[in-house]
Amino acid sequence: MRITRIKLENWKNFRQVDLPLQQRMFIVGPNASGKSNLLDALRFLRDIADPEGGFQRAVKMRGGVSQIRCLHARRYPSIAVEVELQLDSGSWTYRLEFSQDNQRRPLVRHEEVLHNGNRILHRPDTPDEEDQNRLTQTHLEQVSANKEFRQIADFMAQIRYLHVVPQLIREADRATVQVRDPFGSDFLEQIAETPRKTLASRLKRINEALKVAVPQLKELKLDRDERGIPHLKGLYEHWRPNAGWQTEEHFSDGTLRLLGLLWALLDGTAPLLLEEPELSLHSAVIQRIPSMMSRVQRKSSRQILVSTHSADLLQDIGIAAEEVIILRPSSEGTEADIAASERQITALLNGGLSIAEAVLPRTAPKDAYQLSLFSH
Repeated sequence: MRITRIKLENWKNFRQVDLPLQQRMFIVGPNASGKSNLLDALRFLRDIADPEGGFQRAVKMRGGVSQIRCLHARRYPSIAVEVELQLDSGSWTYRLEFSQDNQRRPLVRHEEVLHNGNRILHRPDTPDEEDQNRLTQTHLEQVSANKEFRQIADFMAQIRYLHVVPQLIREADRATVQVRDPFGSDFLEQIAETPRKTLASRLKRINEALKVAVPQLKELKLDRDERGIPHLKGLYEHWRPNAGWQTEEHFSDGTLRLLGLLWALLDGTAPLLLEEPELSLHSAVIQRIPSMMSRVQRKSSRQILVSTHSADLLQDIGIAAEEVIILRPSSEGTEADIAASERQITALLNGGLSIAEAVLPRTAPKDAYQLSLFSH
């Protein structure tokens, strides 16, 4: 089950985007080109479908319609997010267009669902026209309205985004804890709530991987303290007997980020959105991330979308041009293309270059050399 295409109109950096999506995708581009915003379009649908979310909350979390709408939008001010899905029951299309009223209240302008090419939802309908307040909610979020396409809602609600902030894991007592927080404030609680057998199996697999990346780490376990707060404990080699156990407070940023990445890869089968997973990791570890994802996908068929700046990550010769989205800022908003659609890139790859060598130079800031002239 996966997302096969995404279309955006007037969404943040993008006036218009239409991209096919493979089982694995890498999003590359300069700083502030919209890598996070492209992933956020899928998070937006997830937030709408989440039983604890909804359309109004999803828009509010992003600062309102005015903050979401592309600054380059002109004739057609509505924002549109459309996805094509391949699920167990066939192919689906979900489209949502929205704007705001005079009180800046988000309103649905158009909502449509297709199943195997047949339209099963089209809004606004007659009840909507008779009661405009109905347009403050999508049918996607309403159990009473989404019976015919609830599989879409269930699928989208399971989409997971991850961008672990190590400080939030170390200092959970000081952080504002959110449920399934993508930045990690409840990361240890997520692990602790996992059924015992599943937890043991995952920690064993993660421990095996961590022992390669962190050679001194010999054992990993989870315990709760006297207050019931969960803690990860790692046994490190040390010259003093029984002095090697450390909690997450003493783990390095790289160890915590790798832990979060490994856990996320094993946790679930719905699409996983990863934001710069290379941060704080050694280049030798970064180079193995694509192959790690491939191994996970062979077992779970999980779709993974990754934003990255890393040449080390994109050196993997197994990455195909069809799996790479290139973002390019322009005077009319960011343009997005699949690398395979560009002949020159395809020729470079056929000539033996990696994605890193063929694509990343095209995403570098034009005058980056001038940074070396910076002075007081």
